[in-house]
Amino acid sequence: MSRFIRSAAVITLGVATLASLPAMAAEGLNYNQISLRAEASQEVARDKMIVTLYTESQNSDPAKLAAEITTTLNKALDQAREVKAVTLRQGSRNSYPIYDSKNQKITGWRERAELRLESADFPALSKLTGEMLNTMKMENMDFAIADATRKASEDALLKEAVAAFKARAQLATDALGGKGYKIVNLNFNTNGYPQPYARNGGMMMKAAMMDSAPTPQVEAGTSQVNMSADGVIEVQMQ
Repeated sequence: MSRFIRSAAVITLGVATLASLPAMAAEGLNYNQISLRAEASQEVARDKMIVTLYTESQNSDPAKLAAEITTTLNKALDQAREVKAVTLRQGSRNSYPIYDSKNQKITGWRERAELRLESADFPALSKLTGEMLNTMKMENMDFAIADATRKASEDALLKEAVAAFKARAQLATDALGGKGYKIVNLNFNTNGYPQPYARNGGMMMKAAMMDSAPTPQVEAGTSQVNMSADGVIEVQMQ
């Protein structure tokens, strides 16, 4: 009985090996295939301005502290809503206890609340920020690429990357003496679209705190974004 089992195992293994041979053979018949890479890039304007403001205070009475922060925040929200070009987003709000020197007894509470302002209208947001600095403080000023701008940029780069890949594929085909080629696979990757990066806006906005001061100018700059086309072609020989 044991001899039969061993023989059956050998036969099963042999069948499995034979069944895999066509697949192995198919993998080995990828003649004249070439891996290629092409890239396209462009400068894209950072056309969205993001300002984060905050209010922070402390009090021995947590209820009074919360009321104070809420009053300041509500006033800031009402002020910001008057500027239609600005989008409002409330950020984090948190409070934490303050302890004595021995870290044993709570002597008070500190609370902080954030307000995030976004706009493609830089002058409008700059002016509003300067006015709001009378009651709020600035955490940072960021610049990013708006979603619509990013999509338009990606669409344009995709066309350029495809054209660059086709040109390189034809170049490789000619170098090999082929009569044509077909694309086996093609993948696209993008990079360079930045996350918002913080700039210290305090100095830029100080002048705006005075009623007669002009609106400070800001320059967001650009970012170089890239799209790569990685693929495989099969050259058809003469």
